[in-house]
Amino acid sequence: MRKKFVSILLCAAAVVMMMAGCGSANTEAGGSQAAAADEKKEVVIWDYFETDAQKAMMQELLDGFNTSQSEYTASHVYVPFADYEKQLTLGIASGELPDLVILDGCSMASFISLGLFGDISDADIKWEEYIPGPMESTMADGRHYGIPFATNCTALFYNKDMFDAAGLDYPDENTTWDQFHELAKALTKDGVTGFGNAATNTDEGTFQCLQWLYTAGGSYTDIKGGTEAYGLMQEMINDGSWSKECVNWTQSDVNNNFVAGNLAMQQNGPWQIPGIEKDAPDLNYGVTVLPKKDASSGQATSILGGENMGVVAKEDTSGAVAFLKYYDKTDVMTEAMKQYGSFPPKTEAAKDTYWTEDPVQSEFIIQLDTSIPRGPSASWPSYSSAIQKGFQEVLTLAKTPEQAASDTQAAVDAVK
Repeated sequence: MRKKFVSILLCAAAVVMMMAGCGSANTEAGGSQAAAADEKKEVVIWDYFETDAQKAMMQELLDGFNTSQSEYTASHVYVPFADYEKQLTLGIASGELPDLVILDGCSMASFISLGLFGDISDADIKWEEYIPGPMESTMADGRHYGIPFATNCTALFYNKDMFDAAGLDYPDENTTWDQFHELAKALTKDGVTGFGNAATNTDEGTFQCLQWLYTAGGSYTDIKGGTEAYGLMQEMINDGSWSKECVNWTQSDVNNNFVAGNLAMQQNGPWQIPGIEKDAPDLNYGVTVLPKKDASSGQATSILGGENMGVVAKEDTSGAVAFLKYYDKTDVMTEAMKQYGSFPPKTEAAKDTYWTEDPVQSEFIIQLDTSIPRGPSASWPSYSSAIQKGFQEVLTLAKTPEQAASDTQAAVDAVK
C-alpha cells in the first residue's frame, strides 16, 4: 500500500507540473491565480473513516478549512482501520507521515511515547474548554499533543414495552446493581435475556466491560479493588439474566439482539441510534446511565470512546495547528459531530440543543460527565489484553471471581 500511495503522489506531482507548464500560456490573471495556489502549504490528514456520513463530514471540514484562509490547503488520505497502527509505525521508521493523524483515543498515548506526535502546548487553544476525560487522552506528562476529535461512551438501553408488560419501573440514575440484577432476572423469560453487552476478547470488550470494574472501586491497574464486579457478572451469568453469549458478541451483535427483542436491556453507545431509527423505527426504548454499585455510591462511570487529532512531530507544524484551531471553533465542531454520530468533546459545543433536548442523546451527555479514558498508557494494548482475558474467564465461569482477580492483577502488574 505504501508503494502505491507514493506512486499516486508522484503521478499527482507530474500532473501538477504539466498543468503549471500549460498555465504559462494562459492570461496573466490566470497565471497569477495558479502561482498563488502553488504557494499554499499542504496539510495532509490520515483517517480511517468508511461510512458515507463520515466521509461527507470529513470533506465538509476540509472544504470549510480551505476556504476559511489562504495559507494552507488540507487534504486527507484513507487508511483502513485494520492497517492503521501498522502504517503509523512504518511511517515513523520511514519518515513518510502526514501532518495530522485522526486515531482511536486509547492508542494516542503509545504513539506519543514512540515520538510520533509533537508538543503543541504553546498553541493558541483554550484547553480548559474541553471535557476533561477526552482532553486527558491527548496528553502526556502535562503536555498537549493534539485535541479530542469526537467522544462517546456507553450507557444502558432498555425496552420500554418489556418493562411495561412486566409492570416494572424503568431504570434511572438511582438504579443500583442489586436493583438492576432484579430487573434483569424478572425480564429473563420467554426467550428474552435481561441484559447483554459486548465482552469479546478484544479491546472492544475491554471498552464495554472495564466500567464495571471501575464502578466497583477498581481500575485498570487495581483489578482486585473491583472484584465485586466479577461477582455480579457471575451471579447474573449463573441465573441467566446476563447473556452468556456476550463473550462472542461485538457491540453490533448486542444491538442487533436488542432490536430483535432478544434482550430487554443492553449496554451500548450513541452510534447505534441512527441504525435503530432506520431499521426499527417503532422500537419503544429508552436510555439511562449505567447502574451504580449501591445507594451510597455516586453515579457509575463509563469508559470513553472516540477519536483524537494528533499533530505529527515535524519541523513545521503550523498547518496542522491551523487545522486544529479551525476545528476548535464551536460551530464547526458541532456541525461535524451531528454528521458523525458522536458527541463534541468541547463543553460548549456539547450544550447544543441537538443533544441536550433529545431524551436519548441527553442521557449520554450525563454519562460522559463521569466517563474516563482507557489508560491513558503507552502500554495500553498489553493492559487491555490482560484485563479482557480476566473478564472472559469470569463470564465463562472458568475461574472464581477471587481467582480471576488475583490472576488478572498479576498479569497487569507484569505490564511494563
